Amino acid sequence: MPRLLNVLPLFAALVFGAALHAQETTTPDTEEPAQAAPEAAPEAETTETETTGAEAGAAETDADPAAEEDAAGVDGLDMGTEVVEDPTYIKETYGDWQLKCFRSEGQEDLCQMYQLLREDAGNPVAEFSLFKLPEGSQATAGATIVVPLGTLLTRELLVSIDGGQSKSFSYSFCSAVGCFARIGLTAADVDAFKRGAAASLQIVPAQAPDQKVNIKVSLTGFTAAYDNVSTVQN
Repeated sequence: MPRLLNVLPLFAALVFGAALHAQETTTPDTEEPAQAAPEAAPEAETTETETTGAEAGAAETDADPAAEEDAAGVDGLDMGTEVVEDPTYIKETYGDWQLKCFRSEGQEDLCQMYQLLREDAGNPVAEFSLFKLPEGSQATAGATIVVPLGTLLTRELLVSIDGGQSKSFSYSFCSAVGCFARIGLTAADVDAFKRGAAASLQIVPAQAPDQKVNIKVSLTGFTAAYDNVSTVQN
């Protein structure tokens, strides 16, 4: 738009100047040469002055758009944004579990097992990530479970395997992604996951505290994925 506004005055000035120049060079009527000459002189002088001013204005206008166009061009150009590469990638898939790894410079990439949990309709509803902990730790493995926002946090997350006894875990925090439960698993818990066919996460909606929602976790491929998981130092 700035460039268009600068070009229009230039165009008008050139047209106006050309019209005046044409008026100046028009031959007067031959029937009254003596009377037309005195009147044409001041008119020609005025026309010449106006034409000169128009040409000067046109030259000035012609110089400004170039500079302004350069400035506008620099400001209007998309200089690009450096793309930050996703630090995570899927290394392997074991049944219903993925081995998600994190790129690191000069060190071995850390990998955890991951499963995106879906409801019956196929929509993503939760996430389950698991990693090993060093020997001698209170927990053999650690897991991060992400459930939807709107979960009633005062009712803890219940985890069970093949309909067995449930264990409850508290929520750590919530973000725009969802609410996070960071849990520790004993060796017995890990063995139960390896032997099981499916686990269940039970949450309670905040808007319907009298209802319970069960989210299925497939354990197909759990053992193979667990054997390739990295050990995360505390």
